[in-house]
Parts: sequence; structure tokens; C-alpha cells
Amino acid sequence: MMTITYPVKNGLYVNMTNRCPCACTFCLRQNGESVYGSEPLWLDREPTVEEVCADIDSRDLSQYSEVVFCGYGEPTERLDDLLKVAAYIKENCAISIRINTNGLSDLIHGERTAPKLKGLIDTVSVSLNATNAEAYNAVVRPKFGIGSYDAMLKFTEDCVQYVPHVVMTVVDVVTSPKEQERCRCICESIGATLRVRPYEE
Repeated sequence: MMTITYPVKNGLYVNMTNRCPCACTFCLRQNGESVYGSEPLWLDREPTVEEVCADIDSRDLSQYSEVVFCGYGEPTERLDDLLKVAAYIKENCAISIRINTNGLSDLIHGERTAPKLKGLIDTVSVSLNATNAEAYNAVVRPKFGIGSYDAMLKFTEDCVQYVPHVVMTVVDVVTSPKEQERCRCICESIGATLRVRPYEE
């Protein structure tokens, strides 16, 4: 049985893929097969759009404040399918929709992808976690190499034009207070809000 959706606090999280172009040093996938008391999040196969929608329909969305595309993989690996699911949710419910992403969607797909989010995604949360490309590469270990940091910043800057709320996050264990302040300045220059995330085992 696949775990497609799972609750975390007041959100319903959607697990559509295990693919990811990064191997972050702090990734929760390294700690086990589930998070926050969920069923195992490793997928035997990727669920179809229809299966994802059916799984969401089985939930009482009035119990949640938002739907979050975030599981054991990078959700924008399946961006077009994700947006089909988001459109389905929007047609049937007024709930807010968020994507938690590493921000490398443009590199994954070879095109600007932020414009596709307009009208479907309410919040994009992008992992920042460093103040320069070298530090980012060391912590995030993206398969696209040294250009990944600038691509992530450009994607985030694009999102500000098309998505109502754009957040960038840093994990406390990989950034010092001084670096967090520099990250805050980076966010402000882009038009995003910084959130410092506590690392959770």
C-alpha cells in the first residue's frame, strides 16, 4: 500500500515521487522510511494523477489549513502532474496549496517553470541553506553542480512574480546565526520571507 497523503500538524502532505536531484546532508530520508508518524514514504512506483486525487478525496480537507506537496522526493520532478492535482483541488475546495521545493525546477525541466504556478499555488517554500554557491554545493550536493545555487535564486525570484507567498528556509544545524542573517538579507533582496527550520531527527 502506497502512502500518497499524510498529515503533519495542520497540513495534508502529498507524496508523489521519491526522485530528487539533491543529496542534502540534513535530509530526513536518511533517518528512516517515514516522518512525523506517517506510514512508509518510499514508493514502489509513482502514483498516477487519478490515484493522487482519489487519495485526497478520501480525506476530509476541512480538517486541514493547507495541502502541501512534499514527501520523500522533490515534488517539482513531477511538476505537470502536480499542477493537475492542484487544479483538481482548486476546483473542489478553497484550501491553500503549498509546494516545498529545493528550487531547482528550472534545471530539472530545462525551462522557466515559475509562470506555470500562477493561480494554482498559494505558497512556495524554497530551501536556501547557504549564502554562496560553494557552501550550497557542499550541503545540498545537487547533481547539476555549481550553477544550482544561482538557478535556485532565480527560480525563487521568478516565483515572487507569480505566487502570493514565497518563503525561503534554512535548517538551523547547517547555518550559523551570522549566516542566517545573511540569508535574511538575500531573501529580502528577492522579495521572499526567511524561515529558520529546526532540524528534526
